[in-house]
Order: sequence, then C-alpha cells, then structure tokens
Amino acid sequence: MSASVVAPLKSYDKLFIGGRWVNPATDRVITVVSPSTEEPLATVPEAGEADIDAAVAAARKAFDEGPWPRMTPAERGAVLARVGEEVGKRVPEMVAAFSAEIGAPVAVSEAFHQFALNMWGDVSTLHERYPFEEERSWADGHGRVVREPVGVVGTIIPWNGPVGTASLKIGPALAAGCTVVLKPAPEGPVSVMLLAEALEAAGLPEGVISVLPGGREVGEYLVKHPGVDKIAFTGSTAAGRRIMSLCGERIARVTLELGGKSAGIIADDIPLDQVLPSLVFAGIGHSGQVCAAITRILVPRHRQQELLDALVPAYEALKVGDPADPDTVIGPLAAERQRDRVENYIRIGIEEGARVVTGGGRPEGLDRGWYVQPTVFADVRNDMRIAQEEIFGPVICVIPFDSIDEAVAIANDSDYGLSGAVYASDTALAEQIARRVRTGQISINSWGMCVVQPFGGYKQSGLGREGNVEGLSAYLETKLIQYA
Repeated sequence: MSASVVAPLKSYDKLFIGGRWVNPATDRVITVVSPSTEEPLATVPEAGEADIDAAVAAARKAFDEGPWPRMTPAERGAVLARVGEEVGKRVPEMVAAFSAEIGAPVAVSEAFHQFALNMWGDVSTLHERYPFEEERSWADGHGRVVREPVGVVGTIIPWNGPVGTASLKIGPALAAGCTVVLKPAPEGPVSVMLLAEALEAAGLPEGVISVLPGGREVGEYLVKHPGVDKIAFTGSTAAGRRIMSLCGERIARVTLELGGKSAGIIADDIPLDQVLPSLVFAGIGHSGQVCAAITRILVPRHRQQELLDALVPAYEALKVGDPADPDTVIGPLAAERQRDRVENYIRIGIEEGARVVTGGGRPEGLDRGWYVQPTVFADVRNDMRIAQEEIFGPVICVIPFDSIDEAVAIANDSDYGLSGAVYASDTALAEQIARRVRTGQISINSWGMCVVQPFGGYKQSGLGREGNVEGLSAYLETKLIQYA
C-alpha cells in the first residue's frame, strides 16, 4: 500500500444524507488546509441544522419503519462485510487524503486504515459471538432476554483518525440494528467522505446512514436533537463533559471515549534495548496526537540518565517533515492552533522547572507547516501541569520513582485512565503491576491500541467500551419477556 499526496484533494459539493448525495441546506463550505504547506487542498459542504434535521428524520424513519432493525444479525453482518470490501477498495485514496489533510506520515495513515479494515471484518461477524436472545429461568417463572437496537445514534468523531474512529463507532451501531448520523470534524473530512462512498456502494437501506461534516455548533445541535436516542463521542474530556451534561438533560444514552495521560512503567530488571522499540513510538507517533499515547515514562530514579542517554538519540534520529515522504516518521500537527497549544505547554513545563533534554522548538528548515520537534522533559514531578494535562503533541515527560509502589501511585495519580504499558523481564511482576494500574487497556513489554477488543477508559477518560462484543453491547437495550 502506498500513497502520494496531491493538491488539491477531491472536493465535494453534496452531503451524504440517508444514503443519498443531496444538496446542502446552506452555501457554507469547509476549506481543508494542508498542515504541512498551509495551502488549501479541498472543500466540502459544512452541514447546518437543517441538514441534521433531514438526516435525523431519515434515520428515524429507517429505524421505525425500515428493514434494517428487522433484519437478522447475520443478514446485517453480510452487508457490513460488503462495507469492509468497499472500504478496502478505497484505502489507498483514504491514506493519501488523511496524510494530506491531517499531516499523518504515510506509515501512520496506512496503520489507521488497516485498523478500519480490521474493525469492519470484526463487526461483520459479531452475530456469531453475541447472544442477541437467550432463555432464562428462575424460581417461579421463565422468560427470554432480548437485546434490541437502541435506536437512532448520533456519532461525533475527531480529526486525528477519522475513518478508523468512525468505523469503530458506526460498525457496531449498524451491527446492532441502529441507524446512524455521523458528524466528522471539519479538519479532516475528505477521508470520511470517501468512507461515505464506500457505505453507499455497500447498499445499506435508505435512511440508515448519513455523513455530515461540521463544527462544534452543529455537533451540539445533534447531541440535543430529540430524534436521537444515543450519542457516541470521541474527543476531548472538556467536550465530553459538555456532551454528557446535554445528554443528561433528556436521559439520552451516551458513550464517551475521551483523553488520556497514560504511563509507561519501566521496571529495574529489563534492558532498555527491549523497551525502546515500542516505547519511542508510543509517545510521539502521529506527532503525539493519539489519545492512548504513552506520554509519561516512569523509570527507576537511578536509571533516569541511562534512559535519557538512549531515548534522546532515538528521538533525534527520527525524520520530521513532509508526511508524503516515506522516510518521514513525524509529520506536522494537524492545525495551527494545535501547534500553539503544544508550544504553550512546552513553555509551561520550563516554567514549572522541568528540564528539556531534546526538542522544545520548531525543526530547522521547515519554515512552513505546523511542526514541533519531538520534545523530552526530564526531572518531571507528577504534580506539574505537563504531567497532568493532555498535551496532544510530541511531548514526553520522564518521571523518576524510587519503588514499584511509588510508580503505581504515580501512574494512578491522574484524572485519566485510558492506556498504559509495563516493561519488566519478570512477566509475573509485569502482570502484577498492570493489574494495579487503573486504566482501560494496558500492554506488557509492548504498546499498541487493540481496537477489536474492548477499548475505553477509567475516570475522565470516558464511559463505556468500544470494540468486539463489549462495543456492540453499547448500542443495545435489554428487554425481559416473561412467560406465565
């Protein structure tokens, strides 16, 4: 699989509502700007409230009257397998679009779209593993537990992995029998419009799916819409609080996949050459714009300098530059405001007394584009803002500890609990540590996001799980039918 970024990308003049390409209700457009050249790449329509109304009405009718919720799970699975096939046909174009509009290096973009393919393959077979109905009996009776689709689902996704995140949400929602209105972020809409083309080609019934790019205001309108039964959101914890509050006003169902400040704990018994291959990329891959990134590295105090001596040259050797160049490892940040945010946190870290051991500025020779050097802070205290707040950039905090108990306490001293890693030669010790860390997913002697298994967070990292049967459950209501 390969990609070459060309400008402009494919532009769109219609919205995908209820399975059809239709004229938008307004003449507002989103201009997609390259984060590497700062030049415009494409335009897509910006959805307005009237477009949301039309999409929700189509989804409501399809759910209340249409065939999709009434098909068997196996029949829906066959359609979802076709979606996966159609996505596969468009992966090269999606890879190129994502690299261009968000600045992801080609290898990162390919990995994200492989995730999407894996997700569609998994959701197409969920019916084989999930008990949609089961018999129950009790002391004075018996009955049947029936799991039914929750209804119309509004899904809101961020820009850092649009097709993968969309697939993780709409795949299980569709497998459950729900109908869906998807709102992608305005920074990365082109790859999601290509996903809409795949959904159209797969032949879902009319009204089942809509794709409406738009900003925060239209997203809030979708969240508050009385025709929507459930909201599934991925994004910042601050936005998640707002969405949860709005859903609470009308008792709408909600799942939230939010921020992270995940810790990687290095035990005293493991050689660093067994740690670095996964740890280096775990924190700064995709320029650190990954919710599950390992951005706090916890190391025995007496090994901190040993770690820095290995970590710094590893980061300095990474090529930062044009995301279309196959040798590039670190691309730009997705937006100018994101670069400003990251640079502000670097200033905060210095003011707090942390020590920059590499990076801390903009790469030389890259005068255009929203680039930041991979940055490592040493001698970080866990009460510093750079250790507590999600930066969403290529910034790593190295935090020394004096005992495993202290390391676990540091890892858990966070508002977040999304991901993590433990590195130890003694795998029994590694598992003991992993079980003590309050987080939704944690790796031993590696790091990765396994999205076809339950993914989600503790604490302010979210509510609910996505992936596999746990993700399917989030889109179902449970009914007990009792017999006399």
